[in-house]
Amino acid sequence: MKMGKLTEKTALSVRDMVVTFNEYVALDKVSVDVATGESFGIVGESGSGKSTLLRAVAGLNRFDEGTLTVDGRTYDSRSRDKEFYRTVQMVFQDPYGSLHPRQTVDRLLLEPLVIHGFDNIDMRIARALDEVGLGAGFRFRYSHQLSGGQRQRIAIARALILEPKILLLDEPTSALDASIQAEILNLLEQARKDRNLTFVMVSHDLGVISHMCERVAVMKSGQIVETVPVEALEKRAFSADYTRQLLVASEGFRRG
Repeated sequence: MKMGKLTEKTALSVRDMVVTFNEYVALDKVSVDVATGESFGIVGESGSGKSTLLRAVAGLNRFDEGTLTVDGRTYDSRSRDKEFYRTVQMVFQDPYGSLHPRQTVDRLLLEPLVIHGFDNIDMRIARALDEVGLGAGFRFRYSHQLSGGQRQRIAIARALILEPKILLLDEPTSALDASIQAEILNLLEQARKDRNLTFVMVSHDLGVISHMCERVAVMKSGQIVETVPVEALEKRAFSADYTRQLLVASEGFRRG
């Protein structure tokens, strides 16, 4: 289920972004606009640059050229402040690697609240756990005591606890069992609806993108081949041969 008509306000704008690693061009003048409240998908084969784009937006990779505008503020490659990280949060692919193994769930959720000077910490942690479907009994567990699905719920809770406006999702269900994937996607959809969040979601699974997103950018070799409404995937209403090849290669694709 998707939300309704998009607002005209732009939540995220990337202009002519270039990312290089040594002499390898990972992103080649990529431009993207995402509307406030939109769920925007990015697809492409491995090495196409989709995760690099997400990490550059998040500040985890530097970019060599171009601009990034988030919620009306423009950032260069190195300028990220507390306001940025309160506005933009990221959920990673691997719930096993994204949580510190020696920290309890309580500590994992407490740390960002302290860094950003939030009050009512106990209430906020309890509310975050409740929002992701985990009770207070999980608060003092360590990550190794949790299943993969539970870890990803904690990762989502940690991202949401700062009350961001934009959530970057890098293959958030690909490391999970199929039976758990739908639960996590439904959780994310509900959070987006309740909080009027803007999503930017990277996935190799066109079925997930079709279910979760309204528009999709198709990437190849560090460039955006085309950007289309997600309905175009089902109707085969796209112009690039690469998009057609990607759709054919996606086994079991069906509209969510």
